[in-house]
Amino acid sequence: MSVALAANAPATFEIKSANLPLVALLLKSADLARLSTEFAQRFGDMPDFFDHDALVIDLFPLQVAEPDASLDFAALLHLLRQYRLTPLAVRGGNEAQMAQALAAGLTPAPDAAVQRAAPPPGASAAPVAEPATIPPPAAGALVIDKPLRSGQQVYARGRDLVVMAMVNPGAEVIADGHIHVYAPLRGKAIAGARGNADARIFALSMAPELISIAGIYRTSEVALPNTVLGKAAQVRLVPGPDGDKLVIDPLSV
Repeated sequence: MSVALAANAPATFEIKSANLPLVALLLKSADLARLSTEFAQRFGDMPDFFDHDALVIDLFPLQVAEPDASLDFAALLHLLRQYRLTPLAVRGGNEAQMAQALAAGLTPAPDAAVQRAAPPPGASAAPVAEPATIPPPAAGALVIDKPLRSGQQVYARGRDLVVMAMVNPGAEVIADGHIHVYAPLRGKAIAGARGNADARIFALSMAPELISIAGIYRTSEVALPNTVLGKAAQVRLVPGPDGDKLVIDPLSV
């Protein structure tokens, strides 16, 4: 027989479980001067790219590249906040690094996990310790009907981007999800801008100045093969033993 017991609850508050969407910084080097330069190259012309996003700093790649590296966490946090990031947590460091991170006000997040590129069919990927989960783009694409001229930039935050006209040299299209260009793509295209490694770039005429997915990029300094240059093609990110690589496939249209 069930018995109902009287209970009291606080009148002024409740404690509940909550999930917080995070972005993750996979730190590969302790050279903060170089990090600052590369942040400026990547985000210097996009001051509103981040919107005070909560961030976890993952030191696991640093342990692989520079096992005994020392980090100036105060300088690192200052740099990240300049780009409207809000560092909250850290994971993957050695004992000394974690102690320094906690002293700088970060909290340990050993159980954080990050989205990565799916392995190619038939491949077995080795388990890897990974940082914070990146939520997939929301439904509903941003659609652009007019050609984009040199100097113009469009960013589809949290969703896909569809461009119905030419992306001219010097123009830039950015999306957290996929990018579809139903016209020549001759400027820059950055898909998966916040780390979505499953994002892709599609174009009816692929001739970009730069293509990038989840931070992995290729510029026009490395010419595309004739099988895809100026033709309908897609760009995707494929993991491999030497790291993630961009793969460009022709499309039949």
